[in-house]
Amino acid sequence: MRKRTLQTFFPLSRYAGEGRGEGLSWLQHQLQVNMKQTVRIGTRGSALALWQAGWVKTQLESLWPGLQVALVPIKTSGDKFQEGPLAPVGGKGLFVKEIEEALLSRAVDLAVHSMKDLPSELLDGLILSAIPEREDPRDVLITRHGETLAELPAGTRVGTSSLRRQALLLHLHPGLRVEILRGNVETRLRKQREGTVDATVLAAAGLKRLGLTPQHSQVLDEQVFLPAIGQGALGIETRADDEVAALVRPLHHQATAVAVSAERAFLRGMGGSCRTPLAANGTVLNGTVYLTALVASSDGRRLIRGERSGPVEANEQIGTLLAETLLAQGGKEILEELGTGG
Repeated sequence: MRKRTLQTFFPLSRYAGEGRGEGLSWLQHQLQVNMKQTVRIGTRGSALALWQAGWVKTQLESLWPGLQVALVPIKTSGDKFQEGPLAPVGGKGLFVKEIEEALLSRAVDLAVHSMKDLPSELLDGLILSAIPEREDPRDVLITRHGETLAELPAGTRVGTSSLRRQALLLHLHPGLRVEILRGNVETRLRKQREGTVDATVLAAAGLKRLGLTPQHSQVLDEQVFLPAIGQGALGIETRADDEVAALVRPLHHQATAVAVSAERAFLRGMGGSCRTPLAANGTVLNGTVYLTALVASSDGRRLIRGERSGPVEANEQIGTLLAETLLAQGGKEILEELGTGG
């Protein structure tokens, strides 16, 4: 049974403005863990997932000298299902199911996820103990000859498995042919090189983390091509009753957590479905969180967009209220047509 609220382990009032030194002093006082034990990180086995988990491993070993950290690759249902769209068989939650089960069964001690893969509700007994600073949340268009999105000829085959990207591509350029393109980052780049598709859209964060700079690539404006909810951010998940949560606390980035929590509140408000083209982008500036979001039909013909802002303490309320606004403006009808409720 998944929880209806996002738990981040970090009350805003307690950690706002807390310095790194203060945080570590508090940790050293509170932490009751044997540094000789091995902390096991559950992760998917793709190159990007291993990079992300490896980054957490390096950070923890640097923060806690003597601590041993091991990566435990876990093949998820999403990794096993390589043909066709994910939405009909469960959406992106398929990329975390087996990892969360391993966490609950104590086969691993913590898990590192891409935040955009996490369902809007966490399993009972699990919490997000840290959300590190976000990488670039934008998307990147990779074409054969460096064309912009507007310059692509009608009939151009653009590969993606994301309903959000499909809807935005067709909304901005109805003449495109969107084709399902599954697999990890390297696989999708290879399929484009081999001619399976003429262009593809990938997350900037994944490319940067892997050190990849594909030829003829361009970053898409996040205000026009709105990113996926949580894109570019990592989530470190632990058991709610486990002292290991304290180990990852110094990796937490409060502004990122505020922005992502607002985005995920919007996701919950829209019904939390991975089978709906949804997008949201939160930013934090001078104590205010700004949230832009949209819901669209899968063919891109209908797209409803809105914005809302407010104090960081009200971040989840902002996401919820924006969802209510978009639902009232026609989002509910889009969800009903897609058969995802609302």
